[in-house]
Amino acid sequence: MFIRLLLIFVISTAARYSVAHGADDPLTLERALELADQYSPQLRFATAVSEGAEAAIVTARAYPNPEFATMAGPQYRRMPTAEPGLLQHYSVSQPIELPSLRRARISAAEQGRKSSEYGQLEARLGVRTSVKQAFYLVLRRKSEIGLARENLRLVEDLRRRIQVQVNVGEAARLELTRADAEVATAQTFVNSAQLRFLNAVASLRTAVSAPLPANVDPRGALDISQHLPPLEVLQKEMMAHHPGLSLARSEIERAQRRLGTEIALRKPQPSIYAEWERQPDLGFYRFGVTLPIPVWNKREGPISEAVAALNQARAFAEMRRIELTAALERAYGQYEVAGQQVASFEKGVLKEAEAALQAAEAAFKFGERGIIEVLDAQRVLRTVRSDFLTAQFDLQAALIDVEGLRAANLGKQP
Repeated sequence: MFIRLLLIFVISTAARYSVAHGADDPLTLERALELADQYSPQLRFATAVSEGAEAAIVTARAYPNPEFATMAGPQYRRMPTAEPGLLQHYSVSQPIELPSLRRARISAAEQGRKSSEYGQLEARLGVRTSVKQAFYLVLRRKSEIGLARENLRLVEDLRRRIQVQVNVGEAARLELTRADAEVATAQTFVNSAQLRFLNAVASLRTAVSAPLPANVDPRGALDISQHLPPLEVLQKEMMAHHPGLSLARSEIERAQRRLGTEIALRKPQPSIYAEWERQPDLGFYRFGVTLPIPVWNKREGPISEAVAALNQARAFAEMRRIELTAALERAYGQYEVAGQQVASFEKGVLKEAEAALQAAEAAFKFGERGIIEVLDAQRVLRTVRSDFLTAQFDLQAALIDVEGLRAANLGKQP
């Protein structure tokens, strides 16, 4: 009874330790995207920019504050008829903002908020694309470990059979030496695949930016069943939905409204002025209007700066359009080439390599071929499987890039 209770305690303690220290925890792509939406500093930065743009609208809608001034002091007599006493002076001035300037300033601030919303969408699109690429890279490295271990198993099995043949005198010890060297090489491939897997997991942690468990275990498969429409259709979708292009167009509109604000500032902004003064022997009040006269400063500099900013926004929008169009063409070309490679492997290359290995092993079993032929067939199969996995990943990566450039499933845009 005591031993049974001790075993239960040990098992429960090990289970709690495993959970507390992050044992293998399955991580799906959907969960990784949710964590990135929650923890990514890029998204928090974009959200902060959007909040600042929202606050800028409040700033633009604020009215100018009035100014109040007061002065007081004694009045002393210099003439016999003067009356000494306390002298008091109060004045108030209120700047009057022209409606044209106010509308232009608020309009520019509202356009800035719209631009920040497009920037937030673009940041989210970039984060999601990075997470997907990193996630599928981990799946690729995980599959490479499986292929390397499978190759190691085949080589070790061949080595055991050769050991038996050497022991009974049916094979020379040189054959065993070759098998040992091949086992060492296969073990090196396993170690290299594990190292690449760890690097890929580190990249995934960076992309997700979330506190993942120590032994995270991504679960999924390379989804290459999706078919893309023609390139012309994709280009139209990109032009209509990509937030980067929408942001560039919004920045042009924002620069135009800033230019309108600078032009509106050329008009003198009046101020209403009122004052009241009390002297020992009399008091009076006055009203008036102050109006600045644009003689020396006609705002040529700020207007020219706004025009230059508008030209920069237009040039950037064109540059952005060219960059995204080239990226879409490149990703689509990669998709076509990788798709052809995957189809070629699935139709015959992979099966032929497997059949060649089976034939070589059968011939070796009956003494018709030596170990060299079997090792060569194993190397060919290992290379074909590795190339097939690379083609699958390239196809998946191209699909992710095209999906990001299409931005069709990103959500409602402003």
